[in-house]
Order: sequence, then C-alpha cells, then structure tokens
Amino acid sequence: MSSDGGDGAAPAYLVRGDDAALVAQAARSLLDQLVGERDPALVVEEHGGSSIDDLDAGAVLDACTTPPFLVDRRVVVVRDAGRLDAADAARLVAVVKDPLPSTVLVLVAGGGTLPQALTKAVQAAGEVVDAAVGTRRDDRSRWLAEQLKESPVRLNAAAVSRLNAHLGEDLGRLAGILQTLAAAYGVGATVGEGELEPFLGEAGPVPPWDLTDAVDEGAPAKALAALHRMLGAGGRAAPELVAILHRHFSNMLQLDGADVGSPEEAATLLGLRSPYPAKKALAQSRRLGSERLAQAITLIAAADLDVKGQTALPAELVLEILVARLCRLVRPRATAGRR
Repeated sequence: MSSDGGDGAAPAYLVRGDDAALVAQAARSLLDQLVGERDPALVVEEHGGSSIDDLDAGAVLDACTTPPFLVDRRVVVVRDAGRLDAADAARLVAVVKDPLPSTVLVLVAGGGTLPQALTKAVQAAGEVVDAAVGTRRDDRSRWLAEQLKESPVRLNAAAVSRLNAHLGEDLGRLAGILQTLAAAYGVGATVGEGELEPFLGEAGPVPPWDLTDAVDEGAPAKALAALHRMLGAGGRAAPELVAILHRHFSNMLQLDGADVGSPEEAATLLGLRSPYPAKKALAQSRRLGSERLAQAITLIAAADLDVKGQTALPAELVLEILVARLCRLVRPRATAGRR
C-alpha cells in the first residue's frame, strides 16, 4: 500500500465531508504531508475544481500512469471528483488497484456523488479522510476540541465557549481565525475572550437544534436569536425553517398517544438512528399534550403558506411571529411544570 518516498503514503486517498471549506482544509493538510520537503511545483498535479469543463479523466489517467520527472513522487489531485462518470471511474479503479509505486492519487469530494466502485477501491487500497464534523451537538464540540489541540495559540475556557457559540455551523472559518490570532499575538500565546472578540467577524448560522430547543423551553428571545442566525447571510431559506419546525412538532404528534415506553422505542417509531432526539421528542410530546400539539401544527401550516406568498408580510416577519407563538404555546405548561 505504500508509495515510494519512505513515509508510508497510500496509493490513493479520498477526502470527503459535508462542508466544502472543511474538505478543502483537509485536502490541503493531506497534500502538505504527502509533499513533505519536496517542491510542490514538481510534485503536485491538479485536475478539476476551477470550471465545469476542465476535468479531463484522460489527463488524470495519463498523470497516474506516467513516472514523475526529477522527483521521487507525483501527487495527482482530482478536485470535484463527484463529476467523474461511471466509465471514467472504472478506468481510475484499475489505476487504484495497480498503481505506480511513485504516484499518489488524491480524490477531493465535490461536484456530485463519487461512483461507488471508485469509493470502494480507494477504501480497499488506500485511505478515506473524513472531514465531516457530525450532526449532533456533542460531535461539533468534540471536533472543535480536537482542532484546538493543534492550534497555534491556546484559548482559555471562556474564549473556547465564545468561539463555539459564535461560529455555529460555519466551522470552515476556524482555521483562518486561529491563524489570524497567531499572527496578532504570536505562536503559543494564550488568548482570552477579550483578545478573541475583535477577530470573530459576523456570527455564523446555528444548527437546527438551537432553534427547536429554545422553542421547547418557551424562550422567545433565545429562539428569535437562533432564528436570525439561521436566516443570516448564506443561511437557510424561510420554507426550510418552517419545514424544520414542522418536522420537530410532527415527531411529537406522532408519539402522542403511541404505545412507546422508552427512547429506543420512540426512535424506532420515528425512524431515528439515535434515541437522544427521540427521548427529547417523547418528553415534550407528553408535556404539551394533544391539544397544544394540534395547535402548533396548525400555526406551522399557516406559516408555510404565508412564507410561500399567501400574505404580503415579509418571510422573516412571518417566521418571527410563528416562533413567538410557538414559544407562548409551550411556555405555560413548561412554567407549571417548574413550580
């Protein structure tokens, strides 16, 4: 599985993930490892990634089957590898299975779905670099902690908490912020919340559970803050946010009166892989009851029509009213339960 060069490189890599910025960062880190002390201009050959017409599978195959010149390794990088069709992928599978010992093929996800045969070939003969963070709240916190271990600066606990809250789902900005902090304060410096603040920029969008958790708490200020973060630049469209709220309350409605006694049974009924969100839905369903759940679904259905043009109100205002009404709907029962 090793290529020439003495550093144990695999003959092929697939870099994939959900965030294009994180995929690009992972690919850059991998290329730095593969190139090492060599001259990148002599080692790395790039294909794809700049325009819809520039991914030539024939040129990629030629690069993979031609020995390097003046150096001991050639790294062939294919950007937006999802644009490869099944026929081109089949030709690359043969290269992955019988590579030149001096060549490393790096496939960078994007542009579509990589043909399964090529993915399996890389998994068997090489390595898959997964840049995905994960979809659960603790996945993001764990990923951030791992990245900060390799940071050029050290953030204290308050700064880490502030950074995590500010980035939201825009995790691709993390590397740039850390590099800027290192340039400003020096490599190895300890950075507190006050030193971090000027370098944060615009707040990133937050994940859906920030909104739905705030609604479940009956906390309108918190829910509206999450809503505005999700609607920000590059964020989610209004109908998508309505759909998130609809799915959230529909799960509760489905559990209302159902014969389920555990989070695992609730997860099976809802078709969820994890019992954690099912446990939350089950508890909130029992807390609200059938009448309030029906009212919530009615409010959401009306808002869905409104954001699609039934009313002249701006979509953002429709969502603000919906979120405020949902919070008010759940708040009395939640308050009574705390007494």
